[in-house]
Amino acid sequence: MATAEMRKKLQSLKMEAANEIGRIQFVKENNDHYKGDLAARINGEEGGPIGGRMVQKMIQAEESKLSGM
Repeated sequence: MATAEMRKKLQSLKMEAANEIGRIQFVKENNDHYKGDLAARINGEEGGPIGGRMVQKMIQAEESKLSGM
């Protein structure tokens, strides 16, 4: 899979995960730009749950693939 295509899929997954947990506004305001001016605490509090939900969704997708074998 090409890098651009992978980034697009991950971006879509991030938006979906953020929407599911009610953090879509954080993603819209802080997406794909330099985040060094934000405190680590803020990035962790806001972005951590989004990344965690993304990982949950990826694990679920892989488990589905494995159970279908």
